[in-house]
Amino acid sequence: MDGIPLGTSCTWSDARARGVTRGQISTDGIPLARGLYLSRAAEPDLVTRCAAWARVLPPDAALALDTAAALHGAAPETPDIHVALRPRRVLPQFAGITVHVRALADEDVVERSGLRLTSGAQTFLDLAARRAPHDLVALGDALMRAGALDREALGRRLARADRVRGVVSARAWAPHLTARSGSHPESFIRYWLLASDLPEPQVQLPVYDRWGREVAHADLGYERWKIALEYEGRQHAERDQFGRDVDRYSLMAADGMLVLRFAARHIGGPGVVVDRTRRALTSRGWHPGES
Repeated sequence: MDGIPLGTSCTWSDARARGVTRGQISTDGIPLARGLYLSRAAEPDLVTRCAAWARVLPPDAALALDTAAALHGAAPETPDIHVALRPRRVLPQFAGITVHVRALADEDVVERSGLRLTSGAQTFLDLAARRAPHDLVALGDALMRAGALDREALGRRLARADRVRGVVSARAWAPHLTARSGSHPESFIRYWLLASDLPEPQVQLPVYDRWGREVAHADLGYERWKIALEYEGRQHAERDQFGRDVDRYSLMAADGMLVLRFAARHIGGPGVVVDRTRRALTSRGWHPGES
C-alpha cells in the first residue's frame, strides 16, 4: 500500500495506525470482511485467505472441517472458511466464515503454514458426520497419505468421542484406513468392496519380473486368486504412463493375473465394481464366505 509494507493482508485499524490513507486502502485492498483486507498483489489462495482471517478471529480459533482437510493436503480447496472455537457466550460472525463449537483438547489442534487448524484425527471425526462413508474412507486415506493422520492418534481421539455426531461411522471405518491407497478413486473402489460380502482386497499388490523382483504394483488385488484391480485416471492416457501400464499389465498377465480396469464412470456406486470383482473371484475358485 503505497510503499508501506503491510504484507498480504491488513485490518483497517492497523493500516490507518501506520499512516495509510483511506484512498490507499480502497485502491490496494480487497475486502474480505468489514475492516479486513487482502492485498491485490497477493495470490488469494487458501493459506493467504486463512492467514488474513486469523487477524480478526479469537486466538483459540482453529481452521476446521473442509478447510482443515484442504490445508492438510487431503481435499480440494473450498471457498468458505470453517473455524472451530471452544464454547463461549457470544460467537464471532462474519460473512464467508462458518463457526463450529468444539471442546478441543490441546492435541486436537496443530500448526501448519503458520496457521492453527484441527488435527487430522479431529478433522476426520468432524467430517464423519457430514460425508458419505465412501467419501469418509477416501478422506481418511488421504489424511494418512499426507502424513496428517496416524492410527494411534485417531484411536485416542475416537476413544473420547462418545456421543459426538459421526463417531459411529468414524469408528466403523477407522480400522480400514491406509496411507497406501494412491488416490480418492482407488479408495472409492476399495470402499465398495469392503462394504460388500467380498474378501477385503490387498492394497498395492506387488508385481514381479521374471527374476522374481518386485518391480511395480497394482492398485488393489487378491494375490490368492491372482486378480488385480486398477483405476485408470486421465494420467494413464499420457504417452510415458501408457507405456509403463502396458509393461505392467503384460507382466501381470505373464504370471496368470486377471486384471480388472475401472474408470471414473464405474466408481460412483458399488454396482459395476462389486459385480465384476465377484465374477472374477468366482471364475478363480472363490466361494461366498471365504476371506
